[in-house]
Amino acid sequence: MGGPAVSGPGIDYAQLRRWPDVEAENLFAHDAGDPLLLETALAAGLPAGREIVVVNDHYGALTLGLAAHGATGLRVHQDALSGERAIDANAARLGPELGLDLSGAYRHLPLGPELFEGATLVLLQLPRSLDALDEIAWHAARWADPRVRLLAVGRVKHMGLAMNEVLGRSFATVTAGLARQKSRVLAASLPRGSAPDGSELPPARFPLRAHHSVAGTSLELRAFGATFGGPKLDPGTRFLLEHLDGLPAAGEAVDLGCGNGTIAAFVALARPGLRVLACDQSASAVASTAATAAANGVADRVTAVRDDALSALADGSKDLVLLNPPFHMGNTVHAGIALKLFADAGRVLAPGGELWCVWNSHLRYRPQLARLVGSTRQVARNAKFTVTVSTKP
Repeated sequence: MGGPAVSGPGIDYAQLRRWPDVEAENLFAHDAGDPLLLETALAAGLPAGREIVVVNDHYGALTLGLAAHGATGLRVHQDALSGERAIDANAARLGPELGLDLSGAYRHLPLGPELFEGATLVLLQLPRSLDALDEIAWHAARWADPRVRLLAVGRVKHMGLAMNEVLGRSFATVTAGLARQKSRVLAASLPRGSAPDGSELPPARFPLRAHHSVAGTSLELRAFGATFGGPKLDPGTRFLLEHLDGLPAAGEAVDLGCGNGTIAAFVALARPGLRVLACDQSASAVASTAATAAANGVADRVTAVRDDALSALADGSKDLVLLNPPFHMGNTVHAGIALKLFADAGRVLAPGGELWCVWNSHLRYRPQLARLVGSTRQVARNAKFTVTVSTKP
């Protein structure tokens, strides 16, 4: 890989934190795959830091592990803004303890040419979504150096042969390493388009496209790889949209956790005078919402921004928020992210403002909504979903 392994003091993984992401006893800032991937890369010898790209590093174990071994000029991509900020927070906190400038060893970049150009080593924590993996692999094969080697780690229970097949669309050679501590590394090399076998890199697939009809409205949905649910119409979101007749008059609505932009596009189409601020911590979701708004002819009234919940908005500044909260954090089912979003919606709503929310009925969120936002009434309910309105006192 261009030189001997770089030596250094390493970092104590146990000191990594998830903050400002949700923290809890059963949520962790690293897993056994992080040291396995880092050790695999070190054993092969690291190229110059400017040739190394780190993708989907959860909270900094890979990026800061490389930096602690002397690597600089690292390029890093995190789809989740909370993960990006956690890397920065961990770097600022752990660097002085090691006597190193960890914060100056890397920079954050979006998924695209600048991230991968000239890269000869890509380290990747495997995403849950095969579409996300496909998009990452395509960009690496398209823009990296032809000598690039992509090393991807995952927990064995979340891996399958489909991941090898997805990597094989963009790389001519894909191999699997031995499992260790229930983790495994996949290695991909020889990008299609530059491989000796003459194979061509397939055209880019993203954004994915789908057409839907809901509540008498025709919707064109778009989704980049890491957007949860792709271009599908989420059934909970559909249930919410079918029960928005009582939505109050407002000049602006906030679509919190906008995903592929379904809610933002729907309410903009339904109410031509309404402007929508669509927020999501996922860079992929923000790009997807912008593409969906454009596909439905409402890009002039839908603004998509990347934010950790509603951190950029002032207290008491909005009158209407719409939300279909996630109930997964990575591969873990956890209510913490929903409660965080409820609390921020309650903070941002002005007195009398409303949060319209749909949630899985078995989760019984109504008491938390009443506590974190205000008086909560049920609008609709079926066997799977409940739609509520919470009013800020």
